[in-house]
Amino acid sequence: MRVSPGDSPQKRLYIHNRTVPTVEAYADMLEIERAWVAGLAAEIEAQAPEFSSRNELLDALQDLLDAEERGVPGPDEFFLAQEATLAQFTSVVADFAVDGLVESQSHLGIIPRLPAKARTAVLRVLIDEFGCGNDEQEHAQLYTGLVTELGMPAELEHYVGIAPDECFAYVNLFHWFAERAPMPEYFLGAYAYFESSVLYAFRCYAEATKRLGIVNGKYYAEHLYIDAYHSKQMRASIGALERYRPVDLAKVWTGIQLTSAVVAEATAAAVSRARAAVPV
Repeated sequence: MRVSPGDSPQKRLYIHNRTVPTVEAYADMLEIERAWVAGLAAEIEAQAPEFSSRNELLDALQDLLDAEERGVPGPDEFFLAQEATLAQFTSVVADFAVDGLVESQSHLGIIPRLPAKARTAVLRVLIDEFGCGNDEQEHAQLYTGLVTELGMPAELEHYVGIAPDECFAYVNLFHWFAERAPMPEYFLGAYAYFESSVLYAFRCYAEATKRLGIVNGKYYAEHLYIDAYHSKQMRASIGALERYRPVDLAKVWTGIQLTSAVVAEATAAAVSRARAAVPV
């Protein structure tokens, strides 16, 4: 996997994150992140509410989830659950394969940046993501089964060649949170949001697999089963960090907001491509 002339910044960043970069590649990585996510994070953080406590921030997170996830499904979610043909759903699965085939690998860099009890809470989540030692239950392997059933290659390189920038950004964001964001609070907010929102966001995918007769839909069903526990662990990790040292709640909120926006953009891009490339 190598950067080629003409690759977009997000594609270059994705490849840099999955290879051992040269000095020049690392400089390119930092410049892409500076021009993209670092600026967005600074803007969101400057506008973050003045939270008086961790509980107030978690209440705000719940309000956001209630507003975004528990209401009437949006048009993209309705399309996936009720309307997408098998070919259109396959297109969406292909676009997200740059995440699904390597799921949670972008999170590993956060581990040495956290104190013990906060680290342990995150590790409980990651252990599940990697199948608790059972290769067949690893989430990336579940996604491999899904793409194989849908008649697509299982090699990551294939999808790196076709994914939209918004789906690269979805993965690149977590690499920045975990490895290069100034403080671990960004990651904890992002992952607390993600593990909570997936409980609702993946329902449309699970419904689509049942409607379309896809056998290997466990990738989505597993998230609906386990992520309530993961959500509790991520909220606990914020509390554990707070017991270790004061937590910058504005940075936690920034991680929440950035993740919400980038996930929504990736979903919209994948659905739009499916509608355009594979019309009914």
